[in-house]
Amino acid sequence: MTIGIIIITSIITIISFGRPDLMSKMQFNPYRVYHRKEYYRLFSHAFLHANWMHLIINMIVLFSFGTTVEHYFKQLAIAGLLKNPNVSFLLLYAGGILFATTTTLFKHKENTRYNSVGASGAVSAIVFTSIFFAPLNKLFLYFIPLPGIIAGILYLVYSQYMSKKGKDNINHDAHLLGAIFGFVFPIFIDPGLIKLFFQQLGL
Repeated sequence: MTIGIIIITSIITIISFGRPDLMSKMQFNPYRVYHRKEYYRLFSHAFLHANWMHLIINMIVLFSFGTTVEHYFKQLAIAGLLKNPNVSFLLLYAGGILFATTTTLFKHKENTRYNSVGASGAVSAIVFTSIFFAPLNKLFLYFIPLPGIIAGILYLVYSQYMSKKGKDNINHDAHLLGAIFGFVFPIFIDPGLIKLFFQQLGL
């Protein structure tokens, strides 16, 4: 599933680089979603990226953590906790896209000029689902190896701080909400999995 999402996202993004009309049609514009009912933009924006670097970083992170999450879901299927791991993975990814837009939608619903693109919300969801299942696995935060749970907490604090500061062109709200959605998603699969999380922490 991860590879398929990467291929589709990359193709659409690359095409959009030479098609401003496609970028305009698919990007997340809260005003048009709220006032003109163009609800498809809540999802379509995740298949676009602002530039090559934006695309490459998101797809590398998605590949690194997406394949790991797929493995965890297959293990849950073997344990009888999931019927279809592929469907669950798609629900996680699509849910991350949608949930990540909620704050931005209402914050900018009267701003006709606000636009956003990128799969960062969904990718954050994937990363934090991975952290849920292996909170002590090392992650690199600015080249510093940290336990995943510590890196995750720092990421959330940073996203919240930058969201309030609001002085760059990055949608930190999407990162924050996507991460939260990804972390709680396994609990919706089976509430008993929270015990696994605490066991991983030695609690």
